[in-house]
Amino acid sequence: MTFAPRPVATTDRPAVALYSDTLTLPSEAMKRAMFDAALGDEQAGLDPTVNELCRRVAALFGKEDAVFLPSGTMCNQIAMLVHCRPGDLVLAHEDAHVLAHEAAAGSALGGVLIGGLRGARGQFDSATLTGAIRARSRYAPIPRLLVIEQTSHLGGGSVWPLERLRDVAACARSNDMALHMDGARLMNGVISSGVSASDMARDFDSVWLCFSKGLGAPFGAVLAGSSEFIDVAWRWKQRLGGAMRQVGMYAAACIFALDHNVQRLVEDNANASRLAAGIADLPGLAVQQPDTNIVLFRTEGTGLTSAELRDRLAAEGVSVTAMDHFLGRAVTHMHVDRDGIDLAIGAFRKVLGAN
Repeated sequence: MTFAPRPVATTDRPAVALYSDTLTLPSEAMKRAMFDAALGDEQAGLDPTVNELCRRVAALFGKEDAVFLPSGTMCNQIAMLVHCRPGDLVLAHEDAHVLAHEAAAGSALGGVLIGGLRGARGQFDSATLTGAIRARSRYAPIPRLLVIEQTSHLGGGSVWPLERLRDVAACARSNDMALHMDGARLMNGVISSGVSASDMARDFDSVWLCFSKGLGAPFGAVLAGSSEFIDVAWRWKQRLGGAMRQVGMYAAACIFALDHNVQRLVEDNANASRLAAGIADLPGLAVQQPDTNIVLFRTEGTGLTSAELRDRLAAEGVSVTAMDHFLGRAVTHMHVDRDGIDLAIGAFRKVLGAN
């Protein structure tokens, strides 16, 4: 069985689409900003809107420079290609995106070995990290890079506390490892925790932010780091075919998102909490209380697989994702308001016989 997001089945009722926050669409105001953007050749460094976006994101994270890329997966892969050499060891949580959702690109493109670390809700501590680092030997791969996902997707959007981030970063540094932060939904974590993006990223050599999820832009991610790091990242961007032309229209959407769509993430986080609370008492459904905008639930006790529950909810006009045999996911975003959440709760309750 294939487990992947899919659109809701066609019904005669409006869909409540919770299968991902990647389905967000640009607003009319964002589209106007895109239409009005100043453009140039991005590959030659001549697109003023792209350059402004990169300056903004570098400043957001307290880094020297940044580069605009098509996707977060490319950000992760370029970061590993810059930090590592073939045969090196990358350590990340066992559920991290670089392990679970990038088609083994780290091995295919960079020849790196990615080792998975265990821990609750997509996080681990310095003791676990220390235990995974073998003594230097010609028989073992060199532990070169630590990857942290903030927020943790398969941790249910969990937010790494600042103290834990700094603790594992210090441990990695003491073992001569570089640090990379996968920040796909980092701003959801900033809004939830009240910790600034620059404080979260302070100890990391590289960090990126996705704009095509909860921030509502149609395209793009920005990878930030030192000037030296970004210089090498540009070479990999060129090699991977990621250099672009007049993409200031996309960059304008990202700038609009920074100006208008960050603070509203509080609504998505609150709607996820409302959804989780509304289905937590359903018979047999094990619901994880979210930190941010991702609600994970397990279906073993209901007698249904996650795919079976997904399909029954689709018939009620609600779409969710079947992540594995018994793990389901609902993701809140700007196109699902409080009324939509209440409709989703009603659909869950109807399908699981609680009405």
